[in-house]
Amino acid sequence: MRKPAGHNLTHAIVEQLGQAIVTGVYDSQNTFPIEADLCRQVSASRSVLREAVKMLTAKGLLSARPRQGTIVEPEQHWNLLDPDVLRWLLERKSSLSLLAEFTEVRLAIEPMAARLAARHVTAEAIARMHAAIERMKAAEHGEDDPLASDIAFHVAVLHASGNRFYKQFEEFIGTALRISIRLTNQFKGVAIANVSDHRKVLNAIEAGDGDKAHAAMDSILREVVKLIDGATKRARPAGSRRPPPGSPP
Repeated sequence: MRKPAGHNLTHAIVEQLGQAIVTGVYDSQNTFPIEADLCRQVSASRSVLREAVKMLTAKGLLSARPRQGTIVEPEQHWNLLDPDVLRWLLERKSSLSLLAEFTEVRLAIEPMAARLAARHVTAEAIARMHAAIERMKAAEHGEDDPLASDIAFHVAVLHASGNRFYKQFEEFIGTALRISIRLTNQFKGVAIANVSDHRKVLNAIEAGDGDKAHAAMDSILREVVKLIDGATKRARPAGSRRPPPGSPP
């Protein structure tokens, strides 16, 4: 197999080491390999490895300390908003609790984005959402990718909100939804999103009805909550149930 070169090699090393850190191969309790050993392990030069380590440091996974060298930071220091870190975390086998927490974030963001989209409705935004709905319908017949079309709709709503901060969540939401939708579709036994439920969001936004848009998006996410909660209960012993996202304390 041909080894990636240059920029691609750096990102391949980031992927390899990032996954190893997140899955516990390297952790804050163990010594991170010295540079020479890592160069041999990943078959890369020192300059390429240092660039990869710099990228992992920016993600909060590593840090350099005097007399200690490079160490793995504990999970609470990781940048969970970084799409790579989130993807590595969600791909871990024990990702249900993290998926539940991520859904809590979605509940805080996406219904409000839908409400704002209804307030700031534009022809361009509506066209983008209609296009995503058409892709979702095509996916029902195997003519488009069900994950990509579903993600396209949710990202379109974020953009339609007119909120610059919400737009910044596009990569974060897109990365996490690719894992989230795949898992929740497994829970419900189908691989296609409910087009009718998503169309309710679109219709409310198009009509400028913020309350209905908020409620329709909230309903989609509450269904995700139920699926995750059910899967979590099946995966855990009785008596250790986690409250569903959005429940009062």
